[in-house]
Amino acid sequence: MDGPIIFLALVALASTAAMASDPSQLQDFCVADKNSAGGSSVTPVAVDQIPGLNTLGISLARLDFAPYGLIPLHTHPRATELFTVLEGSILVGFIMSNPGNKQFTKVLNKGDVFVFPQELIHYQYNIGATSAFAISGLSSQNPGVILVPNAVFGSTPPISDEVLAKAFQVSKQTVDMIQAKF
Repeated sequence: MDGPIIFLALVALASTAAMASDPSQLQDFCVADKNSAGGSSVTPVAVDQIPGLNTLGISLARLDFAPYGLIPLHTHPRATELFTVLEGSILVGFIMSNPGNKQFTKVLNKGDVFVFPQELIHYQYNIGATSAFAISGLSSQNPGVILVPNAVFGSTPPISDEVLAKAFQVSKQTVDMIQAKF
């Protein structure tokens, strides 16, 4: 009687497969234009640029800021971000989720480090009159990025004016004006 039970247990153990990967393989990392309205650019170093990062669960990004350049409100659905300023002074912040929507901010200078928890909305803003740059380490080979303004006002198909007007408590004309920028 013990023989068949042991045999079935060994077969069950031998047939168990382990999977280790990011939850989604969708590549949605943004590369911004430093000459854009935001005045910043992001150069990703992820599995698409260096295939050797595959399965290591890490990636990097170089962030370049024009004077007063901004990386707008965004979130990384699959990674925590470790942000290190290499040049300049950058105001960083993230917003906790409900209840309260509390914002945490800090002005970072050369050599300072800040952590943005996974999935929380955050931003980086060069508060100086000179260029700045930073490096971000991310805890995923494919961290993803969702730019909040683009997602809300530039989606395809667009979110209805009525929904956005009610959500932001503004007129439909204001929504149309904002959507036209995206």
